[in-house]
Amino acid sequence: MRCGVPNSELACVAEPPQGHFYHGVYPGGESGMGSDIAPADVAVYERAVGKHPTWVYFCDNWYEGRGFPWPTASWIRDGGSIPYIRLMLLSGNSIPRPDPVFNLANINRGLFDADFHAWMREAKRFGSPLIAEYGVEANGYWFPWNGLWNKGSGTYADAVACFRDAYRRIVRIAREEGAFNIRWVFHIDPWDEPAVAWNQFEGYYPGDQWVDWLGVSVYGRQLPKDRYRPTFRYQMDWAYRRLMAIANKPVIVCEFGNVVEDGQEAWARAALVDLLAGRWPKVIGFSWWNAAFYNDPADPARQSDMRIENSPGLPALFRSLVGDEPRVLSTALRISGRRR
Repeated sequence: MRCGVPNSELACVAEPPQGHFYHGVYPGGESGMGSDIAPADVAVYERAVGKHPTWVYFCDNWYEGRGFPWPTASWIRDGGSIPYIRLMLLSGNSIPRPDPVFNLANINRGLFDADFHAWMREAKRFGSPLIAEYGVEANGYWFPWNGLWNKGSGTYADAVACFRDAYRRIVRIAREEGAFNIRWVFHIDPWDEPAVAWNQFEGYYPGDQWVDWLGVSVYGRQLPKDRYRPTFRYQMDWAYRRLMAIANKPVIVCEFGNVVEDGQEAWARAALVDLLAGRWPKVIGFSWWNAAFYNDPADPARQSDMRIENSPGLPALFRSLVGDEPRVLSTALRISGRRR
C-alpha cells in the first residue's frame, strides 16, 4: 500500500518499534451510533487510564451526511490523537438489511463515486495522518455489507466478491485523489456468522495492495445476562492464525471489551497481559470499546456497560498495564514519502 508515496507531502502513521504498541479508544457517546463522541468522552477515558490515546475511533454514518467528518476529526487531531474513521455506508440508523441505498451493487455501479472523490479530496486536505476502514466485520450478518444481504440474483460467493470490489473501489479513489495520509484497515470479526464456507472472512479480503493493516474485534460478554464467557486468548488465537494465513500485515485489535459484571477485570487483565507479552507478534495496537449501550432485545432498558470509569477494578488495571507501561505509546510515529 502506497502510504507516504515518493514525492508526497503527506505523512501517515508508521508502525511502532518492535515490542511497542499504540493504544486507542472508542469513547462512547450518547446515541450508541458512534458518531456523537465528544472531547469530554476522551477526557474521561484518559483520566481513568492515565495515558492519552494514540487514536480515537468513531463512526462516519452516511445517513447523517456524506461529507468528510471535519468537526470530529479536527477536535481529535487538536487533542493530540489520530482520527480513526469507521466509514459506515448506511441509509438509516436501524441498519436495514440489505441497505436500500448503499448496497454493494450500487457502490460498484459507481453511484457514489462523486461522494467518494469529494470525501477523499477533503481527507487529503486534512493533511495529517488518518486511519480508516470500510466494511467493519463484513463476515457478520449484523451489517448490511455481509454477503447474506447482497446476493441478488447471483450466488453468495458473488456477493462476497462484490464486497472486495467495493473496498478496492473506495481505496482506489483515495489514491486517485492523493489521500496517502490514510492507513486502510481490513476489520473482521473472529467468528463467521453465518458459519458457512462462503462467509469465511478470508473471502472478503480485498488483497494486499489495498490494505495496510488487518483488524479484529474481540469481545467477552456483551450482555449482562450472557452465560458464555469467551476468553480473549481463545478468540484471538483463532482469528490471528487465520489472518496470518492470508497476509503478512500488521494487526490491530480495533475493538475489545467486556461488560461491567463479575469477571470483567480478570478478562481484561488476561487480554492485556497476552498482548504485551507478544503472544501475537504482528499486533501493533489495541483499543477498548469504552461505551455503554442498549442491545438486549429481552430487556431494552438494560445497558451493556463496558466503560472503564464505571468499573471497580479496571481503572487501576489499565493504569498499571497501559498508563504506566512505557511500551504502550500515546503518540503515533509518522512516515513520509517525501524524497530527501
